[in-house]
Amino acid sequence: MFVSYKWLAEYVDLTGITPDELAEKITRSGIEVEGVDVLNEGMKGVVIGHVVEKEQHPDADKLNKCQVDLGKGEIVQIVCGAKNVDKGQKVAVATVGAVLPGNFKIKKAKLRGEVSNGMICSLQELGIESKLVAKEYSEGIFVFPSDVEVGADALEQLNLDDAVLELGLTPNRADALSMLGVAHEVAAILNLEVKYPEISYERTADKASNAVTVKVEATEDNPLYTAKVIKNVTISPSPLWMQTRLMAAGIRPHNNVVDITNFVLLEYGQPLHAFDYDRLGSKEILVRRAKDGEKIVTLDDQERTLTVDHLVITNGTEPVALAGVMGGANSEVQSDTKTVLLESALFDGQTIRNASKDHGLRSEASARYEKGVDPNRVLPAAERAAELISLYAGGEVLEGTVEVQSTTFEPVIVQTTVEKVNRVLGMNISAEEMKTIFERLQFGVKLDNSTITVTVPTRRGDITIEEDLVEEVARLYGYDNIPTTLPIGQAFPGKLTDYQEKRRKVRRYLEGAGLNQAITYSLTSEEKAAKYALEASELTKLALPMSEERSVLRLSLLPHLLDALKYNLARQIDQVSLYEIGSIFLTQGKDLQPLEKERLSAAVTGLWHSHSWQAEKKPVDFYVVKGIVDGLVDLLGLTKHIQYKQANREGMHPGRTAELFLGEKLVGFIGQIHPTVQKQLDLTETYVFELSLVDLLTVEVAETRFEVIPRFPSITRDIALVVNKDVVAGEIEQIITEAGGKMLKNVSVFDLYEGDRLEEGKKSVAFSLRYFDPERTLTDEDVTKAHDKVLKAVEEKVGATLRG
Repeated sequence: MFVSYKWLAEYVDLTGITPDELAEKITRSGIEVEGVDVLNEGMKGVVIGHVVEKEQHPDADKLNKCQVDLGKGEIVQIVCGAKNVDKGQKVAVATVGAVLPGNFKIKKAKLRGEVSNGMICSLQELGIESKLVAKEYSEGIFVFPSDVEVGADALEQLNLDDAVLELGLTPNRADALSMLGVAHEVAAILNLEVKYPEISYERTADKASNAVTVKVEATEDNPLYTAKVIKNVTISPSPLWMQTRLMAAGIRPHNNVVDITNFVLLEYGQPLHAFDYDRLGSKEILVRRAKDGEKIVTLDDQERTLTVDHLVITNGTEPVALAGVMGGANSEVQSDTKTVLLESALFDGQTIRNASKDHGLRSEASARYEKGVDPNRVLPAAERAAELISLYAGGEVLEGTVEVQSTTFEPVIVQTTVEKVNRVLGMNISAEEMKTIFERLQFGVKLDNSTITVTVPTRRGDITIEEDLVEEVARLYGYDNIPTTLPIGQAFPGKLTDYQEKRRKVRRYLEGAGLNQAITYSLTSEEKAAKYALEASELTKLALPMSEERSVLRLSLLPHLLDALKYNLARQIDQVSLYEIGSIFLTQGKDLQPLEKERLSAAVTGLWHSHSWQAEKKPVDFYVVKGIVDGLVDLLGLTKHIQYKQANREGMHPGRTAELFLGEKLVGFIGQIHPTVQKQLDLTETYVFELSLVDLLTVEVAETRFEVIPRFPSITRDIALVVNKDVVAGEIEQIITEAGGKMLKNVSVFDLYEGDRLEEGKKSVAFSLRYFDPERTLTDEDVTKAHDKVLKAVEEKVGATLRG
């Protein structure tokens, strides 16, 4: 719902409160304001000019030289290319020095040799969307009514000196789909009164009941139908103020009668429809369900085939409107319309929803009927429209309203107690404060000791039970005023499980490492489902998939993460680091629920570090991603339990991929995406990992114990071992660690050599070993004894020899 601040101020006194302040108060009271759009933001220098002369540009067929009066006797020449510019018009002129949307500055210029001092503007050039501009001005400049003052601020005349609040309404707040509904909400927040329009117009001696009869067969679908007849109307453009308010609300102006029905729809929240009385083909309105196969051509010139599920307005024989959704072309108000039959009715929301969905028609009217309109505004809205048609279309309103009503509409009465409200909210609000809140909402309220009886007006159809009253008290008392308290009792519910705590740590760690969380679809295509899977499984297929791309449950998170990388790279975001924690699904057999297992995946590409000032750049490589995984493993206390082993996996680079093992169990892999896959997906060099999170988080690890900072020095020994090329460094490191005993505290690889000085098929791997005893200073003899055990172990197990 788009709410014009200036329009709203006609119903509620907003003196002293800015649009932004109002938006904040509305949001804090329970209706989210998604944005405040200042229509003239950044614009200046646009005035109303009078075109006093127009002549063809001497050197351009499509340009005209216009002499434009800007007021106070100032006449300037402006070259204009609009087809519809003409002498005598009053137009919007951006003067020299003016600023238009997009920070477009107007300067004095020469066009084909002729001086141009400004620009005559279209509405689009003033920031109004093309779809909201009336058709007659959609391809040219806008022409003001002749009574506007030359030299006046054009933005003010177009109501662009306004702010529009965009309300993000939940389905239950249908009352706020109207200006009066929003006015009631704002008045309650600010503790003010709502000023309703005063309706007054003359009626003719002729009666509406003599001009039309109304019969309703489908009373459940249409419990209330009213019709008014207005003669001698003149179809013309609606007043400028009305057009600008419709445009601010996202509705395109058409003509005075149609615009008035739309204006009242926005004002009262009650959909209306105007029929051309002379084109109806009868003096009868019959509301019924459509017949199977019956056809109607709607206002959009589309022929639609109806079913018995659709409600139609007929002239007694053929449909003239699809009730609550769209009128028929056969009874449309046109330029020669003289008599209007004005419909204001209450239709069943579900029936309207079915018709709207079946025909793919979503209108402002259907949206309101679906959510529910106020039955007690049906007739007042018709009276308001009749007044405006009388005023702005010269119409003569026939006496009376033809009305068919099959049910009564009584306000809902709901009771609660002061104790109940305070118990639910955890507060101590007095009975008088609660009574005041309901009075601010203009609800009927009676206080009997601690019992509160509330009579809810029909405009608030969302309030039906006791808990709804509690919510109204909470939001208008102020959510910020609800105190923060701790639960009282012996048991405190809501504690995270160990698994949940660890998962939360994992998220914090990854985001601290510079990765951004992604959430992708669990559904994928058969082609992608099994790619990069840690465990083989048959695919779990959907019985009724929405598309082939979403037809099976995934076995890995990586394919969709790679899609996310591709999406970002295609938009020039070339440094992307994403992770996802989500479920994969393993089939357990026919007619059995698939087994969900939680996985952690990440995909990183681009530069990991970039310090332009220091001319330092570090692209992502295998060791960057391995470092992230190492840190995660260390965080979970699994450093001594995890082993990396070189691996070949489909879709991964054969020389830059490793698998992770927890003991003997495969729990993940890490590496670079295969170059051919990167090329197919238009990716830069990309590194990924996928881990079985459920396996990592359910391992029982020893409690962390802290040690005293040692007082004794450590001793470091370096060794270079010559081994066969097929022996991996990780295997050697494991042997060294096991043989070194308690004194060996750290082992790390610092060099690899393969060259002419070694035998064919051999390589040299250098390790740094740090020995330490917390109880004493080690001697060379102690270290040599332990070191000899290491050398003997690597010689026996992998045939390693010291490099000379």
